Amino acid sequence: MKKYKILISGGGTGGHIFPALSIANALKRRLNADILFVGADNRMEMERIPAAGYPIKGLPVVGFNRKNLLKNISVLFKLRKSLNMARKIVDEFKPDIAIGVGGYCSGPTLKAAQRRGVPTLLQEQNSYAGVTNKLLAKKAEKICVAYENMERFFPADKIILTGNPIRKDLLDHAKSPEEARHSFGLDPNRPTILVIGGSLGALTMNESLEQELRRLNEAGLQVIWQTGKSFIDRAKAAAKGMKGVVVTPFISDMASAYAAASVVASRAGAGSISELEVLGKPCVLVPSPNVAEDHQTKNARALSDRGAAILVADADARTQLVDTLLQLASDPERLEEMKKEISKMALPSADDKIADEVISILNKD
Repeated sequence: MKKYKILISGGGTGGHIFPALSIANALKRRLNADILFVGADNRMEMERIPAAGYPIKGLPVVGFNRKNLLKNISVLFKLRKSLNMARKIVDEFKPDIAIGVGGYCSGPTLKAAQRRGVPTLLQEQNSYAGVTNKLLAKKAEKICVAYENMERFFPADKIILTGNPIRKDLLDHAKSPEEARHSFGLDPNRPTILVIGGSLGALTMNESLEQELRRLNEAGLQVIWQTGKSFIDRAKAAAKGMKGVVVTPFISDMASAYAAASVVASRAGAGSISELEVLGKPCVLVPSPNVAEDHQTKNARALSDRGAAILVADADARTQLVDTLLQLASDPERLEEMKKEISKMALPSADDKIADEVISILNKD
């Protein structure tokens, strides 16, 4: 049985890392394969990927600084160095295929693979394609996407609608909402709001909760509030003396957190949205303004236009987020309608669908 060599590149945020690991795990289940990851130095993939049992090599690549153009001199130097290093990795590892999931490092890695004649597959998680994937698309074999109408960015004959892979433990979860709330020390029978600002936290969302937490508490709503590391002390101070509020910098058991939630307030990263769709969770989305091409707003709009989510702009969150959560939590009919609409947008088993495409490319020879 042939042993395939598979190169996977991408990272920077959990939104890139979780799909990359899901794809790797699906390929491991189905192929005899050596899998090597390439990430960006000093980003979270350099810890998360080895923790999941895969080897990883780091590149010094960083993103372009749009505010201070002079700082891009060092960015260009690091990009050139990363291209040379990526070329060496490709030459030494000799992959049968290279997979790019987005993030700074996937550009040089996939470019080096394409120059060496290695077939490539791209996974675009957002409804608005990133610059790196648009540049790599011309020479890619297949482009796996999570939204319809991506012909605006990519050649139509290469696009496969697969959805975004989500963490397997979310799907294997068996706790009821009551059991999940109990596991957080909460009242099993009270409606619960889950607030997640991404793996690094979200300042605007955190400050919105800090100012208005008491209103949610007095309305009889429980709160699970994931703050990120930098806001935890302020959040604990805001929640002091309140029952039914769980404050934590990071949630390790996201499956239970989602199960406990009647409503979710979240950033609009592609990974989070895919999880909310597959789990059928009513949600209020607050897109991060600090992302390329404002793609989180476009992700959120793809849902809000269909009544599958409510969009609150980051600039309005301090005045509107808590009001929106209070209104939504007290409207059972709307919650049911949103559950139906967001579930319709779900594309489950994305990891296996992407693995199917990888295997079909490998079998071409």
